[in-house]
Amino acid sequence: MVPTARAAALIVAAAPLAVLIAALAPGAWVVAPLIGVAVLVLILADAGLAGRVTELGLAAPPEVEVGHGEHLRVHARFAAGRRSSVRAAVSSDARLLPAGRAECELSEASERHWQGSIDFVPSRRGTGHLGHVWLRWAGPLGLGARQAARELGQSVRVRPNLALARSPTLQAHLRDAQFGLIARRIRGEGTMFEALAEYQPGMDRRRIDWKASARHAHLYAKEMEAERNNQIVFAFDCGQAMCEPVGGPAGSKDAGIARIDRAVSAALAAAYVALKGGDRVALFGFAARPEVFSPFVADARDFPRLQSAAAQLDYHAQEPNFTLALATLAGRLQRRSLIVVFSDFTDPTSAQLMIESIGRLTRRHMVLFVTMADTELNDLATRAPDDLQVLAIATTADALLNQRALVLSRLRQLGVDVIEAPHDQIGMRLIDAYLAIKRKGAIG
Repeated sequence: MVPTARAAALIVAAAPLAVLIAALAPGAWVVAPLIGVAVLVLILADAGLAGRVTELGLAAPPEVEVGHGEHLRVHARFAAGRRSSVRAAVSSDARLLPAGRAECELSEASERHWQGSIDFVPSRRGTGHLGHVWLRWAGPLGLGARQAARELGQSVRVRPNLALARSPTLQAHLRDAQFGLIARRIRGEGTMFEALAEYQPGMDRRRIDWKASARHAHLYAKEMEAERNNQIVFAFDCGQAMCEPVGGPAGSKDAGIARIDRAVSAALAAAYVALKGGDRVALFGFAARPEVFSPFVADARDFPRLQSAAAQLDYHAQEPNFTLALATLAGRLQRRSLIVVFSDFTDPTSAQLMIESIGRLTRRHMVLFVTMADTELNDLATRAPDDLQVLAIATTADALLNQRALVLSRLRQLGVDVIEAPHDQIGMRLIDAYLAIKRKGAIG
């Protein structure tokens, strides 16, 4: 049993009254301690009227997706008594609750049953552990309160975010595009020869097979189909730069999500499209050394295997070793593949090593480099120079942006396709780039 803030305010309000009694009637000093005893008895009686808790628990979802809002539901049942307010607090690791602790107010759902919810947005993949739940309920007067605590021992698995893969826009695209939900052979586009068909008005004249037409004394055109069974590898830099958060301002729902998590979400959406298009997909993760290399998946029904492999991509506070990682990846690939590299860079030295390693990959494979635009750096570079400090920051930011543009320009000179876009656009940009490469038949 503990006093509430209202009880403390009552005691503070009674203090001047005790001083006034002592000043005006020194002989009646005994009234002051009696007032204190009366307040204490009132606090204990109020806490006793609050009743005893018989059940205290927390309901948490077993699995959530990083960056997707969910709820922790606290419920309590009391034996008897009357309560003016009930509050709960829950502790967990920073993966689920950024501050490690959150509170909520409970409301009476039915007789003696109270419940409330805590909204949370998981910021990193992995397993989040819930520690304890504390309950504090006050009596009908709000002067005395009682407390209880329970150890939870629960865990919540935080998996990669698949919001883009489930989005109505992408699903409609898959239904309407040539790589639809129903796997079928599409004739008329692509680079792989399918068959000869009688030429019809409106067909592309460049498709006419003149030799076959001469033999049959009739115009025949080649029917082509898009490439299938290509190998697509999504390679993730899990180093320090990719583990930094990118998104909205601090405190917003969009803040606190690491670059690597946003890259994983974009890659899984593109992988889903690739599997629907008949290609084979694998994931590769690296930091100071190679960390994850999943087997190739060839069927959309095995997409959960890619999601599980993506969940194993860890966060590393170290610089990536592009030379070792990409050389290892190249040694494991037995045929020409499309390699999609997700990375970021902060200094020219690491960028130079990255360029050299990617350059060696382009001799045999097709490489697509994906990086997230640094909107914060752009804001700093374009800020109005109100004073010397702001001017110095803007100049430094502009120099960093120029270095970044130079690195991306050198990658393009090597024949690497580059995607640089805000974090909320890289998913669709990546899918568009993949479909464009596939239509050109540039992988096989």
